[in-house]
Amino acid sequence: MNLTICLLMARRFVEREHIRELVEGYHDLSQQAFERTFERDKEELRALGVPVETGSNDPLFPDEVGYRIRRRDFELPPLEFDTAELAALGVASGVWDSARLADSATTAVAKLRASGLDPDAGRVASFAPNVGAHEPGFEALWQATLEQRPVAFRYRGVDRVVEPWRLTSRKGAWYLVGYDRTRREGRSFKVSRIDGETRPSGRPGTVTRPDAAVVAAHLRSLDAPRPTAAIVAVRDGAAGELVRFATPSDAAAPDGFSAWRVELGQDAAGDLAWYAPDVLVLDPPELLAAVRRHLEAVAAWE
Repeated sequence: MNLTICLLMARRFVEREHIRELVEGYHDLSQQAFERTFERDKEELRALGVPVETGSNDPLFPDEVGYRIRRRDFELPPLEFDTAELAALGVASGVWDSARLADSATTAVAKLRASGLDPDAGRVASFAPNVGAHEPGFEALWQATLEQRPVAFRYRGVDRVVEPWRLTSRKGAWYLVGYDRTRREGRSFKVSRIDGETRPSGRPGTVTRPDAAVVAAHLRSLDAPRPTAAIVAVRDGAAGELVRFATPSDAAAPDGFSAWRVELGQDAAGDLAWYAPDVLVLDPPELLAAVRRHLEAVAAWE
């Protein structure tokens, strides 16, 4: 920070020895230690995007190198957002209210307000959306989605490796939509139901997202009605895990199948699609439609 201020306030190039005199922390260093520390600090500034310029004040002695930071290159342009954009920033900052980046989000909003912009502008307080990020695995999934990096976690007692496509909020809950390498299909996962640690399982940039229509189909499946029970036809001898806690049904079933009444969880369509073609939905019709959409999305991805 002291080096940045020194170079930013200078109107001319500042030579190394002068920098050593002006910047606190350089005074008591040996020449070798100063050179090493100065080079490290200078490269760190450039890595952060700070434009440290090198040049000479005397055209007759170009070897006398100095450094400076031009204010016009360093300062950000004026911030201009319309009402909708400010409202979106306000909602986005609320996502991090319980995550590790909460302090950074609060600082960013404070800076916007200091510049005369209010992220809450355009929002009616009583109708403001409430979007939080309380789930322990949220930040790791968010980062993996941004980096297009596979992620590993345990879900419903099964170890999964998932290629993240989208992290979305539905009715106050977060869902990860992606390609489940374990089951070799696109699936959605409720983040609050992830067990234990969520960790990267591959290099950044190794996830290839499918067409937007495929992702949209999975997102629509999240909005489909979720019945608490359904009648399904199960091929005899198949899907033991599904019928283990099911009860027999009198509904008509195709030859080689038996009808069962099963209790379903949040991702009913995805769970039943996994057993295809050994499980056929008999009732309700909206679940049958959701399973069909799920299978169509899988077929489009493959």
